[in-house]
Amino acid sequence: MIPNILTIAGSDCSGGAGIQADIKSISANGGYAMSVITAITAQNTRGVTGVQLCPKDFIAAQIKAIRHDIRIDAIKIGMLGDAAITQTVAHGISDLDCPVVLDPVMVAKGGDRLLQQSAVSALRAVLAQVSVITPNLPEAADLLDCSEAKTVDNMREQAHALRALGPKAVLLKGGHLSGSESPDLLVTEAGETWLESTRIATKNTHGTGCTYASALATWLGAGLSLPEAAKRAKSYITSAITHADELSVGAGHGPVHHFYSLQGRQI
Repeated sequence: MIPNILTIAGSDCSGGAGIQADIKSISANGGYAMSVITAITAQNTRGVTGVQLCPKDFIAAQIKAIRHDIRIDAIKIGMLGDAAITQTVAHGISDLDCPVVLDPVMVAKGGDRLLQQSAVSALRAVLAQVSVITPNLPEAADLLDCSEAKTVDNMREQAHALRALGPKAVLLKGGHLSGSESPDLLVTEAGETWLESTRIATKNTHGTGCTYASALATWLGAGLSLPEAAKRAKSYITSAITHADELSVGAGHGPVHHFYSLQGRQI
């Protein structure tokens, strides 16, 4: 059965991140994508030039419309924007019995803030509802109010500290570490799993977090265990980054290639 995956996130008009990346990733990994839009942004590969948050009542209406008609097998949450939206989403999905993947979108690739600083505490408050949180190193530091991890030992400490905040599991992404490797750490009740990959030399990494988290949600929605789902999602995002330079999108940080596996098919 094809899993139905709901992404709750902001829109990226350039197509590389947010809702657009989520839908591509869910589809590429074999799921059926549904979306609740929390914000619209004016952005491209060079940066964000505008953000308009959606009214919280309309966000609630979107969630309600889907819930009243369609089975939801897993949820991926991305950009929430502010405390009111965060609380609205948390309430809207609170009684659903399905995996929830939270990618805590806080700052865009170019440095533009996408979650108000005042909303960080609201985000921490909903972590107990989450199956797995997937922060990168700057996001982890923001959530923990500490310095960014610089080593794998720092990553281990921060991953366990994040899990102590309430989520069932943490997938801490090490892409911001220096060096030739890009390790991610999955921490669950059962222990630690390192997901290793070689760092890929490309500037085209726009939307990696959205893409990775959506792939993870899709495989969880398909019924895989968290460690197996994480391994498949890691493999997918690594390949999508590997093939990113085959695209020619913008002059800044371009997107990953979500549909690399279709390359060469007759159009």
